[in-house]
Amino acid sequence: MAEQHELREKGLRLTPQRELVLQAVRELGHATPEEVADNVRRTHPGINLSTVYRNLETLENVGLVQHTHLGHGGATYHAAEELTHLHLVCGVCGSVGDAPIENAAPFVQGLLDDYGFKTDVTHFAIYGTCAACQALL
Repeated sequence: MAEQHELREKGLRLTPQRELVLQAVRELGHATPEEVADNVRRTHPGINLSTVYRNLETLENVGLVQHTHLGHGGATYHAAEELTHLHLVCGVCGSVGDAPIENAAPFVQGLLDDYGFKTDVTHFAIYGTCAACQALL
């Protein structure tokens, strides 16, 4: 399993819970801890939500997953190798789309040049109205 190799490479003790949580995050794409727990419980019903939270934190600390805030609720997690996109959230229908991260390069560079501020645009969502909802307005 690829997860086993990556966990060992990051110096983590290999546990079934870590493997299952990482596998679920990758399978789901963007998922809340509750959605990750539901996914894991399909095959391992004994895993509780606090175990999922602890493992998400551990996996984030070693750079295998990252959280993003896509709405007013809690964090959403995705695999770190998917940091190649911006999160576009429609304020009308709630859909989440992706745009290439390169689209933010002028904005990021402008903040650095003008304010000396280096930002991580993978950590937040850009809110607006998707094309489908614009067509209905």
